[in-house]
Amino acid sequence: MVSVVHSVSAQADPEESFATLAVALNADDAARLREAFVFARECYGDAKLGTGEGVWPHALGMALIVAGLRLDADSRAAALLFAAPGCLARNGDESAARELIEARCGGPVAQLVEGVSRLNRLRPIARGFLDEAGDNPQEAKAQIEVLRKMLLAMVEDIRVVLLRLASRTQTLRFYAAHPDDLREQVARETLELYSPLANRLGVWEVKWELEDLSFRFLHPDIYKTIARQLDEKRIEREQFITDAIARLRSELAAVGVPDAEIYGRPKHIYSIWNKMRKKGVDFSEVYDVRALRVIVDEVRDCYSVLGIVHNLWTPISKEFDDYISHPKGNYYRSLHTAVRCPDGRSLEVQIRTRDMHRHAELGVAAHWRYKEGSKAPNAEDYDEKIALLRQLLLWKDEVADSADWQRRYKQAELDESIYVLTPQGRVVALPRGATPVDFAYRLHTDLGHRCRGARVNGALVTLNTPLETGQRVEIVSAKQGGPSRDWLNPALGYLTTSRARAKARQWFASLALEESLAEGRTLVMRELQRIGLSNANLDEISGRLGLAGSDELLIAFARGEVGPRALQVAARGGEAPAEAAPDMVAPVRKSKVKEGDSGVLIVGVDKLMTQLAGCCKPAPPDAIVGFVTRGKGVSIHRADCSNFANMQTRNPERVIETAWGGGGGGVFAVDVVVDAQDRQGLLRDVSEVFSREKLNVTAVNTLSKQGAARMGFTVEIGDLPQLKRTLSLIRDVPGVVGARRA
Repeated sequence: MVSVVHSVSAQADPEESFATLAVALNADDAARLREAFVFARECYGDAKLGTGEGVWPHALGMALIVAGLRLDADSRAAALLFAAPGCLARNGDESAARELIEARCGGPVAQLVEGVSRLNRLRPIARGFLDEAGDNPQEAKAQIEVLRKMLLAMVEDIRVVLLRLASRTQTLRFYAAHPDDLREQVARETLELYSPLANRLGVWEVKWELEDLSFRFLHPDIYKTIARQLDEKRIEREQFITDAIARLRSELAAVGVPDAEIYGRPKHIYSIWNKMRKKGVDFSEVYDVRALRVIVDEVRDCYSVLGIVHNLWTPISKEFDDYISHPKGNYYRSLHTAVRCPDGRSLEVQIRTRDMHRHAELGVAAHWRYKEGSKAPNAEDYDEKIALLRQLLLWKDEVADSADWQRRYKQAELDESIYVLTPQGRVVALPRGATPVDFAYRLHTDLGHRCRGARVNGALVTLNTPLETGQRVEIVSAKQGGPSRDWLNPALGYLTTSRARAKARQWFASLALEESLAEGRTLVMRELQRIGLSNANLDEISGRLGLAGSDELLIAFARGEVGPRALQVAARGGEAPAEAAPDMVAPVRKSKVKEGDSGVLIVGVDKLMTQLAGCCKPAPPDAIVGFVTRGKGVSIHRADCSNFANMQTRNPERVIETAWGGGGGGVFAVDVVVDAQDRQGLLRDVSEVFSREKLNVTAVNTLSKQGAARMGFTVEIGDLPQLKRTLSLIRDVPGVVGARRA
């Protein structure tokens, strides 16, 4: 049975401690570990940690836990030297300390020690999150999850995380013997951050000890009650387990499984309490208080044992889980079942192979095959990242040079996210390559607009500097202002996330709109003052012109879509001024539609200038109608256009019958709206569809909010069948919810 339970005291015999520490190492590795052992004792002396524990006892206890995980000599040496940089540093410079560690114990050990030091800097951040949990538990929970990911992303070597878990386990052991006011805070942090990490890495023995000790500190009364109930029935339970083992072993030997290892499974108080709380049952109804574990050689034996167990005792419905066929996310594999014995008492049985058991106890550490100079990759999806990492650790000795390993390793590196910190310690996840401007827009749109500079770890950097995991970023902002147009230039590298680019584009679109409004207001008021109607109601005028409101009137006038004569007529209540000439459209030479070569036939009238309306963008074979404008010929609308319906109601005499000409070969601008679940690369994938269909995109507008994206495109098409085919292809793009013509 694998065990990582080791304890240490300051009075422990050094040689006895070293013998335990060097277990399963060859002579060379033991010699290197001896050097680290002696070096650490020289370095630490009587120094103490912030908890009050001596640095040397903590380092030795941490190293013994690592040895129990069967990690290599470098890992054990790094555990011994975890605090050496701080003890050796002079004037805050740790570079000399690293050089000294590297000189005496080797480069790999120095790298591991540096990784542990880097992770230790996350402790105040994690505690800050937990202190705020009472104000917003959901936000704190989300931040802790990001912090777990950040902790893994910050290390190139998974052994650094295992060293950190060992250190936390040793701290809790110290607090168990030396109660302190801080131990509740440490216990809460452990349950939120370190225990889930141990679970995801599959290091069950460490996970259970972290949970039980933390639970003991946070809920001492409940812990003592469950422990007392376990102890009160200990003799009865042990006899029950002994009888069950004897009966099961006899049955297994009879069917040809004589080498099975059977023993009572350890009871973990925190897991018992969790089941009582989740299922709403009392102590007597928790099935795994009495539990067996059966370990066999082959997978087929697991199912043979399961059949025998169910034949001996009555299975309890809904209490069977096949984690062999369907492993958990951390690749835990085993058969779990609960049965009812003839006397009415329940019994839980776990069945697994020896390899499964080794993995269940040690997780990632069970598959460690270290190769100097190699790195463990990370994948974009967090759970898949851990699974891939576990496999790569297993494969390194055999296939480190294979093309398949290199491909998966490079892909994993490319997909990795980065995790950076705000000045307040909040963790923000961003795509690899993100810049301080992307970071500012992620925090708040207005902060992104006003971003003028950035400090990374206290040093000023340019706004297009790529950020890295673990950096603390502070944005320098102006009191007012907006983004620079240079930010939208991909070649300059200021914005790499689609969300930030969309926010910047929206700002410039809003700016252009405001400029048009201001210009239109000046021109309209000047025209109304010229005809003596400066007090005219703009909303009424816009209504007579078929516009939605005064802002639309001002914009239309600034853009020349509404002329002075139309404004005068509308301002006078629809009556043409006395000096005005009859409202006629002068015949001109017939022109082709400006979007292409396809013409529009005006029924009953020849040689009139025509233009396609920008509000509805008609295209063949849409049903169309014409509306005679003042000075701009005939405006062609779709028959179902709402703007046309308003104009027809006010001026039915201007409606004219129209039809598409038969020229063919033209292109027409249409608006397309795409709704999707926002993700990285979405705009690129949709744009590729337009490119494959050889459609020219003349305008793009995107908006992302709360994980949903809406993208608007203006594209040039030859006919509607081509558009329908393109929309169908867009709907097949991953993440797209719908695509339609506007």
